[in-house]
Amino acid sequence: MNKIIFRKFSNLSNGFFITTPIYYVNASPHLGHLYTSLIADTINRFEKLTATHSDYIFSTGTDEHGEKVLRAAKQNNSSVTEYCKNISEKYKSLFRKCDIEFTDYVRTTEDRHSKAVTSFWSTLVNNKAIYKADYSGWYCVPDETFLTESQLITDNSGKKFSLESGHPVEWTSEENYMFKLSKYQDEIIYWARQDNRVIPTKFNKILLDMLYQEILPDLSVSRPSTRMSWGISVPNDDSQNIYVWLDALVNYLTVAGYPDQLRLWPPNVQVIGKDILKFHGIYWPAFLIAANINSLPEQLLVHSHWTVEGQKMSKSKMNVIDPNERASLYTMEGIRYFLLREGTFHNDGNYSDTKITRILNSELADTMGNLLSRACAKSLNPKQQFPQVHQDQLSELIKLDSCKMLFEKLSEMPDKCRQHYTEYNFHFVVDTIMSTLHAANGFFETTKPWLLKNSVDKSQQKRLETIIAITFECLRICGIALQPIVPSYMKFNKKLRLDSGCR
Repeated sequence: MNKIIFRKFSNLSNGFFITTPIYYVNASPHLGHLYTSLIADTINRFEKLTATHSDYIFSTGTDEHGEKVLRAAKQNNSSVTEYCKNISEKYKSLFRKCDIEFTDYVRTTEDRHSKAVTSFWSTLVNNKAIYKADYSGWYCVPDETFLTESQLITDNSGKKFSLESGHPVEWTSEENYMFKLSKYQDEIIYWARQDNRVIPTKFNKILLDMLYQEILPDLSVSRPSTRMSWGISVPNDDSQNIYVWLDALVNYLTVAGYPDQLRLWPPNVQVIGKDILKFHGIYWPAFLIAANINSLPEQLLVHSHWTVEGQKMSKSKMNVIDPNERASLYTMEGIRYFLLREGTFHNDGNYSDTKITRILNSELADTMGNLLSRACAKSLNPKQQFPQVHQDQLSELIKLDSCKMLFEKLSEMPDKCRQHYTEYNFHFVVDTIMSTLHAANGFFETTKPWLLKNSVDKSQQKRLETIIAITFECLRICGIALQPIVPSYMKFNKKLRLDSGCR
């Protein structure tokens, strides 16, 4: 099918490299983590379906250093190494259950990553991008970062908090290694201003506002090991550990093969949540430029968050959604379909059990599943095979408005789906597929194949076979178009008795 209907999708490229952030192991995975990885998986699957790349990297993994992780391990009465291993395995297990086809799962506690980070640090030092200095500033312990005055808010009592996260800050003075961030500001701005560099444009504007607002202050890129004991040591200075965000961002180089020959570079798409735009849109390109890695990421794809019944997910509200629990109710393919169908990048998505039940029932069960079940019924297709299209009957059926409508939808679908996939509008992909399936249901109802099943008239039998064949073809095309979103719908091909060469 993809060789025929999706021919217009094809392109040729040397390789495709897509990443998710690596997820912080201070807690188990929630709905937002899964959503990020599903976005990347859908994009990667679409590339595999429609493009001819010589190589693919789809990386994800876990960020395992920092004081928050150490505290979480202690709260769980576990050693930090065992705790990290257990939480990391929860992420990996969830992603596998959800058919997320990552090619590399990186952990920041791996030797290969430590090697990449220390090599990268040494390069920054050799390039005079890092210097040691006494540093004072507002430090946010939960976020493990220093903040400027413009990044703070003050309550009525005079206490200061992070403007972004709402977490309290404290004044801290210590000796740190500093990164010359302002030195690279103009180059970062030039990179960020390129077309489609940061999408949606809403987030590109937010990034540029941050870059134009003020001269970027130099960035503290280490912490005293007495305060942050769980991390990668600064080379030749055990008194300091490398800042967790510098450590974490290097993971994208680790999976590419750094510090040895890079397998693919730069990443084509880096999928991130809106809360980490600053780290990926400012710090990350600056680090790369400073290390003389001038091929910067081609695109940052930024998505919004998920609320639950209109409220922000939080432990205090006890409304954090465990995707494994919901999968027991709705199946993993149901969770996958719902998140990609309902999520939009511009605005926060809203999860509710009522909504997911309604959507799965009306779209997957009724519109798609019911048509498949009816068309595959043994009473209509006793040989249980893909029937023949009879041209004389096709010529008659095409005169029907319902058939004309269906064929029109089918002819439009490849270009529409291609556009929506390449623009990452997965909800529009589903709308297009569902519109076609509604037309197919209308065609099935109009032609009433069940009235033809007992006819001894050969022409009526040919009409029945042609109706079933048209319906099968529609289901086949829609199943293929939906595969990047719900990979398990490849089972449609088996249900329709298609061999692998016809898919």
